[in-house]
Amino acid sequence: MRKTRAISVLNGLLLILVSSLPGQETPDQLNSGPSTRISDASHSPLPEIFLGSGDLLAISIAGAPEYRYDVRISSAGDASLPMVGNIKLAGLSTLQAEGAIARSLERHGFFNNPQVSVFVREYATAGISVLGEVQKPGIYPLLGQRTLLDAISAAGGVTPKAGKSVTIVHRDSLDSSQTILMSPNNGETLANVAVGPGDTVVVSKAGMVYVVGDVKEPTGIIMDNPNLTVLQAIAMAHGTNSTASLKSARLIRKAHSNPRDVPIPLDAILAAKSPDLELQPDDIVFVPTSTAKTVTRRSLEAILQAATGIAIYGRY
Repeated sequence: MRKTRAISVLNGLLLILVSSLPGQETPDQLNSGPSTRISDASHSPLPEIFLGSGDLLAISIAGAPEYRYDVRISSAGDASLPMVGNIKLAGLSTLQAEGAIARSLERHGFFNNPQVSVFVREYATAGISVLGEVQKPGIYPLLGQRTLLDAISAAGGVTPKAGKSVTIVHRDSLDSSQTILMSPNNGETLANVAVGPGDTVVVSKAGMVYVVGDVKEPTGIIMDNPNLTVLQAIAMAHGTNSTASLKSARLIRKAHSNPRDVPIPLDAILAAKSPDLELQPDDIVFVPTSTAKTVTRRSLEAILQAATGIAIYGRY
């Protein structure tokens, strides 16, 4: 009795000692679980890939080695199986196909609760089409369950002209598309959704604004900032030249198939007497050359050249 009581006291002391050590948790704490949970979308289960016309399936039944067949889904979405005949499999997941075949075999009285296995040997459209602003557009054979980032990575990543959205068309729902944001926006992060064989991924092109005419460096600007203004665009072109006609600047806006020519009071905007204008994708800011300023500049250059010639001639 004394020995049992001593062991009990010793166990209690050990439990107190362990619970007091830093970084250690008591069994009650371990069972209760953490107070907060960090969810990670990348570890969530990916959805099933649905079967389609042309897919080659390997179908078998556990415990029945004689029932092993390779069948291909027809253009009508049916597969022809012994003892069952034609059965509709297109549009089903492999798990749903297994259940449909098992029910049909049981209904015909050939098996009692058969354990059917369906394995996809070959997808009719085995690749994922990755198009748009990626380094290497093409069809990539990404079999099994893959994600959007897998597809973009296989295509070499996005180009510098890539926009902020990706469109996904799944092969089992060609009439509808899914749009995914490429970069964080207002706290949102990229949804690394599942893609499968036959899907099409299209990376959008970023909007471009062009600054041309009498500026220091005519250029095309990627609209990373959706609120890009005329002054910001001209600043990215390193400003206007001294011969530019600020009063005659124009904005060519491509509104569908009818471009509009809008005057820009650039001199007033620079003097803070007129509000700066926000630009839209495909806008063209044109700063013309002032004829009067050009003539004056040429006259000054001629005078300077003549003066330089006189100075050089006077040395001899």
